[in-house]
Amino acid sequence: MELGLYSFADVSRDPRTGESLSPDERLANLIEEIALADQVGLDVFGVGEHHRPDYSVSAPAVVLAAAAMRTTRIRLASAVTVLSSDDPVRVYQQFATVDLLSAGRAEVMAGRGSFIESYPLFGQDLNEYDAIFAEKLDLLLRVRDSVHVTWQGSRHRAAIDGRGVYPRAAQERLPIWVAVGGTPQSAVRAGTLGLPMALAIIGGVPDRFTPFVQMYRDAGARAGHAPQSLPVGINSIGFVGETSQSAADTFFPYYAAAMNTVGRERGWLPIGRHDFDQMAGPQGALVLGSPQAVVDKILREHEIFGHQRFLLQASLGALPHREALRSIELFGTKVAPEVRKATVVAKAV
Repeated sequence: MELGLYSFADVSRDPRTGESLSPDERLANLIEEIALADQVGLDVFGVGEHHRPDYSVSAPAVVLAAAAMRTTRIRLASAVTVLSSDDPVRVYQQFATVDLLSAGRAEVMAGRGSFIESYPLFGQDLNEYDAIFAEKLDLLLRVRDSVHVTWQGSRHRAAIDGRGVYPRAAQERLPIWVAVGGTPQSAVRAGTLGLPMALAIIGGVPDRFTPFVQMYRDAGARAGHAPQSLPVGINSIGFVGETSQSAADTFFPYYAAAMNTVGRERGWLPIGRHDFDQMAGPQGALVLGSPQAVVDKILREHEIFGHQRFLLQASLGALPHREALRSIELFGTKVAPEVRKATVVAKAV
């Protein structure tokens, strides 16, 4: 199994000190986190795109290009690119550039986004939420697969008549994943197109997401795609500590502050320590605890989903940089080797 991390590069206010990092400080920390992930042998690092004051990355490709200069082997992905409010030609060009700078390590994780700020910011109609994404994904795939592009959409993007798109990526086919949250149609779309699916499990019980993976695989089979060409990635929030108790005590205030900020916007009930402990337990969605506890949870989810990739959100909210670095180190040196060994043995059996 591939193992990695992702980050939204939060600049939230620390619930304990009341202070927050400046965007330049947070970006410097993010590059250090990616460099450490590369050093400890992790496979992937994803960087999210947001257009809000509590996050410092609105242009993932720029950050990943900087990370390409500080790393040698780790794959560099968006997590996600909000494709609906971007131009697919520019997305391809930007990530092809990252791919060239990194000697073929770039990936795009395309999604509709969990926040809506980018839609009015870039003049998109939220009433066309799904249709815009479907059309732009179609164009992104066309650009990825053809140097000279002839393409006709409906009304969300002007047609292209035999135009060349440059530069071309170092990889023959730049990997494009479809990010899926809680919408079944998104899982079916990914399977039908034969694209890898990245499934976000950030709350509740992981078992309830089993139908999404099955819908994805069923749609892929109906479209004639071989099972081995339909990889699944699971993206989850979590933290690795020396012990499960210390991990929970360290992570809880930052997790609660970040999630309750979003919750107030969306009408969710506040998350308290009891709720947190339930989600951090064996059946919950948080992948948190000692290295062994995190290994156990990842392997339990692997039994459920049979996925090929797992990404852990590396630094949520105002989690101190030193804590994020220690969690990354433990994930790379203690968790990843055990998970890889167990999943290789399971595959061989």
